[in-house]
Amino acid sequence: MASTFFDDSQSNLTEYTVSEISGSIKRTVEDAFGHVRIRGEISGYRGPHSSGHAYFALKDERARIEAVIWRGVFGKLKFKPEEGMEMIATGKVTTYPGSSKYQIVIDSLEPAGAGALMALLEERRRKLAAEGLFDETRKQLLPHMPRVIGVVTSPTGAVIRDILHRITDRFPVHVIVWPVRVQGETSGDEVAAAIRGFNALKPGDPIARPDVLIVARGGGSLEDLWGFNDEAVVRAAAASDIPLISAVGHETDWTLLDHVADRRAPTPTGAAEIAVPVRAELEAGLAMLSARLSGGMSRGLDGNRQKLRALARALPSIDMLLALPRRRFDESAAGLGRALRLNTANKRQVFERRAAQLTPATLQRRVLEKRQRVGELGNRAERRVDRAIDRSAARLSNAAARLTLRPATDRIARSRERLQVLAGRSGQLISLLSERRRRQLQEAARLLNSMSYRNVLKRGYAVVRDAGERAVDSAGALSAGDPVSLEFADGRVNAVTTDGTKPAPAKPAAKRPEKKAARASKDQGSLF
Repeated sequence: MASTFFDDSQSNLTEYTVSEISGSIKRTVEDAFGHVRIRGEISGYRGPHSSGHAYFALKDERARIEAVIWRGVFGKLKFKPEEGMEMIATGKVTTYPGSSKYQIVIDSLEPAGAGALMALLEERRRKLAAEGLFDETRKQLLPHMPRVIGVVTSPTGAVIRDILHRITDRFPVHVIVWPVRVQGETSGDEVAAAIRGFNALKPGDPIARPDVLIVARGGGSLEDLWGFNDEAVVRAAAASDIPLISAVGHETDWTLLDHVADRRAPTPTGAAEIAVPVRAELEAGLAMLSARLSGGMSRGLDGNRQKLRALARALPSIDMLLALPRRRFDESAAGLGRALRLNTANKRQVFERRAAQLTPATLQRRVLEKRQRVGELGNRAERRVDRAIDRSAARLSNAAARLTLRPATDRIARSRERLQVLAGRSGQLISLLSERRRRQLQEAARLLNSMSYRNVLKRGYAVVRDAGERAVDSAGALSAGDPVSLEFADGRVNAVTTDGTKPAPAKPAAKRPEKKAARASKDQGSLF
């Protein structure tokens, strides 16, 4: 007979759910390891997650523990995690029930000793140098005499007082201080924001835009100066359009900001000396240059004065310069009267030749020629029209004789219509030509009338003609008893000349007393 046996020790154990046992373990671990510091090498770090949290692991040669940094803590970390770096993490150990793992939730992170910091610094320096941020070719020149200087430093330390005192002694200018923390977790972000803020200022803003920037801090350890090794500070300085002077720490202290800055100063006081010149030295140099300028101008004026005098001595006198123009002027003035007379005589001869050509007979001849030309053109046009009509009629007759069908009749009709159109056009052409010739004839008649001698007769003159109806232009052409006709404006009158002899030339009056005196002397004889 079979029987069943039960273990009382197992049946009396408390029964837990998975969630209960996981929660109990979580509370036990958190109570036992509420706040711890763990040293280890970062492994599996790939940067922050899309949620802003960072997940990685800390390990040594024998063990490994998962680590997480929440988003709010990650933004405040002074040292960001990097793969392979040995770091010291401070936080609390807890478990993750979802995968039955324990992990540390990190509150702060720092390198494990100065050696780790130096290794991190060297690694960051190589990375930024490979990007070209430390190249000398990209660095800007500092202004010689800035009007406004921007200082990024703590407003309460001795650094700002040293800078202001040195600037006031050397060359007083307007100084704008952007207060920042120069030590601590937020110092790097504040310095980067200050550099970007100064560069965001525009000309004409209420706050003047600086001509040069000074980022300054006193001396300290590597940890104290770590904010100026921040990658955000280095990139802000590299992107600055305003020339930047780095004055962080003592002369032996070097940060990444010193490599990227346009100029490095050993101390904050040295930065002030680099930023502004010495006013007394400028005034002395200005006085020396002013004296040199005055001396140079005096020497230049003396040299020009001597050259002017030498050139004046080489110039000829005014009488010598004006002698040849004066002679030409006299010769031109002497020949001006004769030239005017010759010019007038030439113009008169040209005018007389033109007037001789404009005679009534010439105009009548030209009118007759134009009239004949018009008649010839009209006759030629009529003959052309007649020939065209004859040719068209002949073609029409031939076509009518050859074609007896209806298409031939239509073609004949079209030809007749075209012939009529051509006849009408020829008539219009003849009319246009006749009208054009008539207008030309009328214009010639008006010109003839305006040039006719009859207009002269209307003013009281008369034309004398001989028996051959030739115009008489001189009294010597007529003799006594010659029949003549006198044409007036209102008619003609016949007449006979009574004396056509030429008048004897008058004898000089001065010769008559001489003849009388000679005759008297001949009759009387000599008294001696």
